[in-house]
Formats: sequence, C-alpha cells, structure tokens
Amino acid sequence: MTPMLRDLPDPERAKPCVLVIDDDEAVAWAIAGRLGRDFRVVGVSDPSQAVTLARELRPGVILCDISMPRMTGDEVAFALSQDIATAQIPFVYLTALVSPEEGMELDAVFGDHPAVSKSATTEELREVIAWALGIDDD
Repeated sequence: MTPMLRDLPDPERAKPCVLVIDDDEAVAWAIAGRLGRDFRVVGVSDPSQAVTLARELRPGVILCDISMPRMTGDEVAFALSQDIATAQIPFVYLTALVSPEEGMELDAVFGDHPAVSKSATTEELREVIAWALGIDDD
C-alpha cells in the first residue's frame, strides 16, 4: 500500500528547532529568514511564555535576548533551569549590547551560557547553534 501524502514526514519538523525569545518579534523573523534553510525557527516575543513553549516544542537550542521588559534573559534562563523538561536545553544569550567580535568575550559572563551578538553574521549564528546542538557545521 502506498503511503498517503498526509502520512509522509513533514520536512520542516525534521529540522532542528531553534526557539528565539525576544521582545522584538522582528528579531525572530530576521533569524528565521537567515537560518530557515537549515533550522526550524520559532519566535516568541513574550518571555513569560518561554517555559511553556519550550516544553511544547522541545527545541534543540534556545536563543534569548538579555534585555527585555517584564522579564530579563537571566530570569528566563533561571525559569527554564528550574523545569526538568527544559533544564537541559542549550541556552544562548542573544544581545544587541555588543558587536559580533565582542560576543565571544561574553562567554560565561552570564552564568554558564554563551552569548552571540544580534548583529552576528549568518555563519556566526550557524556556528553557535551547531555548537549548542553538538553537531559538526562543515
């Protein structure tokens, strides 16, 4: 019996999921546009929804803005770390506070989480995500 089209796997679901948490939804759209070929990017502009969405999506990595109203990136990281379902998801700070060159200097400044500049090149974003996912990005 030939499988029906609706029974075939969704190629978008096969891509590693990247959850982007940023109060500016344009940031998630920009990242999705730059990385959408290789990753399934889902954005949320309300950081208080991060834990719930992370539990539902089971993303491979979370990129989170540091400076947001209502809930900072540190508060999001702490909330995720307190939930057994989300505590092991790799977490990377996403910031406009530094240039791409300074991004690597932020590693471990905010806990054990690396940081990447919002103005990083597509290749730099890919490298950080691949590193967080534990995959070789050649």
